[in-house]
Amino acid sequence: MTSQVVKTRFNSLLNTDTMPVLFLGHGSPMNAIEENEFVQGFREEAQSIPKPQAILCVSAHWETQGTHVTAMEQPKTIHDFGGFPKELYEVQYSAPGSLELARETQQAIKKTEVGLTHSWGLDHGAWSVIKHFYPKADVPVIEMSLDYHKSPQDHFEMASELSALRKKGVLIIGSGNMVHNLRRVAWDKLDEPGFGFEWALEARMKMKEFIQDGDYSSLIHYHRQGKVFELAVPTPEHYLPLLYVMALKQNNENCSFFNDQAIGGSLTMTSVKIQ
Repeated sequence: MTSQVVKTRFNSLLNTDTMPVLFLGHGSPMNAIEENEFVQGFREEAQSIPKPQAILCVSAHWETQGTHVTAMEQPKTIHDFGGFPKELYEVQYSAPGSLELARETQQAIKKTEVGLTHSWGLDHGAWSVIKHFYPKADVPVIEMSLDYHKSPQDHFEMASELSALRKKGVLIIGSGNMVHNLRRVAWDKLDEPGFGFEWALEARMKMKEFIQDGDYSSLIHYHRQGKVFELAVPTPEHYLPLLYVMALKQNNENCSFFNDQAIGGSLTMTSVKIQ
């Protein structure tokens, strides 16, 4: 075992103040290598929270049958996209994994069986944003998958069982996009800051109201919220990580928003911090 791995090992015996919880709108993989306002927003938020002992990330880009967590010592950097510049495929985010945190996550969840896997790694929903928080890759990172057979209510209830990890120095991150409809992207408007279709802006506004009001039922049953939500969440994978984050909010905590902009008409980068 190298000294670097020892230095960054997750210590489950160390109790800490309750860590914040983050939902990160990750947007395009190009955010991994570009300099823009969203990247700056990630960096600023990193300075506003305690440095974690480890990170548990629920990414929109790992859907599975059943629930799994990564349990390898050194997760690989997965370039799960196509058609981007060569320099993006050359990025390697070398954060260590944590078998210990994987086991703790497995034991914390009682609602379903959680499998440990060595067959995944860190997809771009994780590394493209976490690299801006911790560019030295000196915080262990594990991922937990989204079981595509489970309902939003199931995901919310399962997420709530992770709350004890927040007292052990674990930063829990949900990575997706609150509004995410790639079929309706206005590609000619991508360089126009804040451009959003009316339905996308309305959906974002309602989501933020539900978040601020603690209206978890409306967030969970998003499919009952009308046409704008049908357009904003045509498939659930980018939205579900938000439910994991909201399930972990305590009564005495506040929600704040950052990177709160629409892009390309049909996407939002809106990110949430619970602290």
